[in-house]
Amino acid sequence: MSKSKKPAPHHPASGTCPQPKGTLIAIGGHEQKEMKTIGDEEGSDENELAPESILKRFVDELHGDGPVVVIPTASEEPDEAARDYVKIFTDLGVKRVEVLNIKTREEADAEECINVLREAAGVMFTGGDQLRLTALLGGTALIRLMKERYAHSRFVIAGTSAGAAAMSTPMIYQGRNDAGFLKDEIHITTGLQFMHDVAIDTHFVARGRIVRVAQIIATNPGCIGLGLEEDTAVVVTDGGEMEVIGNGMVVVVDGRHCQGNTIHEIKPGEVFSIRDLRVHLLARGQRYTLPVQQQMYV
Repeated sequence: MSKSKKPAPHHPASGTCPQPKGTLIAIGGHEQKEMKTIGDEEGSDENELAPESILKRFVDELHGDGPVVVIPTASEEPDEAARDYVKIFTDLGVKRVEVLNIKTREEADAEECINVLREAAGVMFTGGDQLRLTALLGGTALIRLMKERYAHSRFVIAGTSAGAAAMSTPMIYQGRNDAGFLKDEIHITTGLQFMHDVAIDTHFVARGRIVRVAQIIATNPGCIGLGLEEDTAVVVTDGGEMEVIGNGMVVVVDGRHCQGNTIHEIKPGEVFSIRDLRVHLLARGQRYTLPVQQQMYV
């Protein structure tokens, strides 16, 4: 594994940043983790994940022989969450899996954690509470190095559920599944900023979350809403080229050409309106180019 490189100089006058060389995998939650017996021959005892499984794709995207680093910081039961991923990645042939159960910002700045990340081929953020991720990791040396490696090497960053929601900016961190049609029912903050001008929501179809994403888009129609269903993910390369994998659906909500947006006119607690949203429903194998300039700040 080569050492991380210093960021290339950025020239503000150009209006663009270097295209990231790394890969992002945002997962909608509840992805398949158990090895299953498959095979055409009767009585086969060969255990493996189906070729289209999300975690197998994560392993296939890794480059070099560095470890996979599991970060269960978002979870209320981090040891259990980490144990599941250590097992499945080991079963998938990863020779070394490290766990960084970071509980304080000081730990995220510690040289011990930074050294583990320098060697890593990829990172996996578990589910839980995305606000824990941003509060404990945002702005730390760990995240700065992660962004640097994503921008300048073939580094893979994956996250499921809260781990996926935290990748984007803006980031949804509060709001009931049945909420969203009243102004101020949904709360957003700055995510970990691996993707800009993209709002990721997870468990999307199962929990009926399209209205709450629509409110996020109403507050800033330049942002793209990305709704990920369970056992479904997007693989993002070149900073914005997106491929759908897994067994469910990805919903893209585009408000750049919306009309009749009342979010700025009404009072908190009132129902908002918005028209002419463009909605795309994408299944496995579909590709989509995010119509935003992905900029990396490292």
